[in-house]
Amino acid sequence: MQSDQIKAGIGRAPNRSLLYALGFTQEEMNRPLIGVVCSYNEIVPGHMHLDKVAEAVKAGVYAAGGMPVLVPAIAVCDGIAMGHIGMKYSLVSRDLIADSTEALAVAHQFDGMVMIPNCDKNVPGLLMAAARVNIPAIVVSGGPMLAGHLKDGRRTCLSHMFEAVGAYHAGKLDEEGVRDYEENACPSCGSCSGMYTANSMNCLCEAIGMALPGNGTIPAPYSARLRLAKEAGMQVMELVRRNIRPRDIMTSAAFHNAETVDMALGCSTNTMLHLPAIAHEAGVEISLDMSNEISAKTPNLCHLAPAGDTFMEDLDRAGGVRAVMAELAGAGLLDTGVMTCGCKPLAEVLEGAKNLDPEIIRPIENPYSANGGIAVLKGNLAPDGCVVKRSAVAEEMMRHEGPARVFDSEEDAIAAIYAGKIVAGDVVVIRYEGPKGGPGMREMLNPTSAIVGMGLGGSVALITDGRFSGATRGAAIGHVCPEAAAGGPIGLVREGDRIAIDIPACSVELKVSDEELAERRKTWVCKEPSITTGYMKRYVKLVTGADKGAILE
Repeated sequence: MQSDQIKAGIGRAPNRSLLYALGFTQEEMNRPLIGVVCSYNEIVPGHMHLDKVAEAVKAGVYAAGGMPVLVPAIAVCDGIAMGHIGMKYSLVSRDLIADSTEALAVAHQFDGMVMIPNCDKNVPGLLMAAARVNIPAIVVSGGPMLAGHLKDGRRTCLSHMFEAVGAYHAGKLDEEGVRDYEENACPSCGSCSGMYTANSMNCLCEAIGMALPGNGTIPAPYSARLRLAKEAGMQVMELVRRNIRPRDIMTSAAFHNAETVDMALGCSTNTMLHLPAIAHEAGVEISLDMSNEISAKTPNLCHLAPAGDTFMEDLDRAGGVRAVMAELAGAGLLDTGVMTCGCKPLAEVLEGAKNLDPEIIRPIENPYSANGGIAVLKGNLAPDGCVVKRSAVAEEMMRHEGPARVFDSEEDAIAAIYAGKIVAGDVVVIRYEGPKGGPGMREMLNPTSAIVGMGLGGSVALITDGRFSGATRGAAIGHVCPEAAAGGPIGLVREGDRIAIDIPACSVELKVSDEELAERRKTWVCKEPSITTGYMKRYVKLVTGADKGAILE
């Protein structure tokens, strides 16, 4: 056992004395040491119940012959951090989580890990750590929140809540109406109820083979979630016995499967940051260009919120991620020979999977669209690419051209939107919000929700070198690369410049000549990051572009 480094031999008597101080018995000392990496805290709704999940995991590990030890991982609630300086610390937390988990696992010589995340950066951060330390590991997430119900019986969710604020500023909703959303949009523990980033990543844990079936969709309040946690605790012991490690599971073929499922589910654009980052740690390189290739042959089968009016609990009832994967596998779109954390190939995992509701999971022959849910656009405005959640864009905005309305921060843009200064036809450009320029690459849910809430979702586009919440809908194009702070063309855009967007053609063009852009570059001055101390100072120096997953080098 790897843990013999701290437990075996006379030379490790001092180490053992400290394990005895923890209450270990002699029999427990001889068991494999399993780190239960839990993100429980009392500030993130998606994590407020993870202590119960952790206890179930520990019971499973112990029952299967392991010695579980609970260790922490941090997490940031993007919804609470939204719209202020706190959001600058969201994406950067992914790397803090990976680094600290690596440190805990190696310092204490774990034989295996069960990782218990639930929210946006927590899931990829723990997967990155698993790939780095490469000891047997499995993910069991906390599960999605239930959908809310307004007083009139309509179902609702967090994306509706943000859009309600825009409706209020447009005079379409009064304070009592906002309060109705405020008190009912988030009715339980769990990751927010639509196909936002957290649930996207929890589903993709199944698709990539690092989580058991049901991980992405079993609602957080259900007892089935605790049963899944116990099963994960028992299963990690089988992974240890067979010495099946994360890099045996997270192969190039597995990442290809994950991107295919991503396109079929209509996941968050943030997956285009996280999958490359996880793959990088696993020694696999994937690019944005791969995404369009996969999207071109992968139909979009699901329209969960914000793209539609269904929620994660509906997907769970319809058969979950396993049913979606069965549809894709039946069409030959998945490699079913890949190994999974269940210690069996994907083909066996999918045996007996059924689509129980063709309205929630469209059959492969009747998709929402022939192409996947995410598109990567390129052009002179984004030479290295940018991304849009195509499945959440209204048909009339698939192609759009209009004048640029340029802002150097999210705050300036949101003030202009609420003041009624943005009108139909405009293209809102928000820059200096990328990984370096922000710093931290904030999500732009407030401005996109304001645009939709004010009735402009079918006539105004937004382009940024920042990113979007999975709750964003509309013609919201993010991850523009290179970012403004790295000298990207988005930093040269001027008020009134024409910008042409063609999502079906995967293009985004600034209608300004190369000669004119060259002249502008001569006088261009980069805006300084708003935070230049602490962890952010190091982050700005090390972070790469969004096209590389905003990894640290």
